[in-house]
Amino acid sequence: MTKKNRAMLIGSIGAGKSTLTNALLGREVPAVKTQALVYRDWLVDTPGEYTENPLFYKNIMATALEVTHVLYMQDATKKKMIFPPGFSRGITKLPIGVVTKCDSEKADIKEAIRLLKRVIPSGPIVITSAYTGQGLQEIKELVKCSSMDEMKNYTKTIPEETAFFL
Repeated sequence: MTKKNRAMLIGSIGAGKSTLTNALLGREVPAVKTQALVYRDWLVDTPGEYTENPLFYKNIMATALEVTHVLYMQDATKKKMIFPPGFSRGITKLPIGVVTKCDSEKADIKEAIRLLKRVIPSGPIVITSAYTGQGLQEIKELVKCSSMDEMKNYTKTIPEETAFFL
């Protein structure tokens, strides 16, 4: 992973941010509730409260200054979207939509994608499972990209059931 590129994971409490962080870094440790910003290699894990409470949006904006990409996480087992429509437009970093828990029997991947489309008008969406490994390599490759065009071209090389570009 290029050291200059760094991604911040944001999403609701329980969306799978810490679990995905561990999986992306190959860490075989149980995920624990994130209480503060956690910097690990090329990833920044954020507490779910940062996105669930608009009073904490300033923390997201300040942390975004330190990253090149923002991963907007949507739990495929939840029907609620915590980001306001068009939220990614307020952060001038490369957006990546991430559907988590796609391997759950309760997963509604189509609904998760629909919800993410409201937040990210343009950009890649990756369908992931921290347990099966689906989408992990695709996220790593997308974070290596330096522009929307690079991300768009990369997603053309991936099966659509794993990643696509809006």
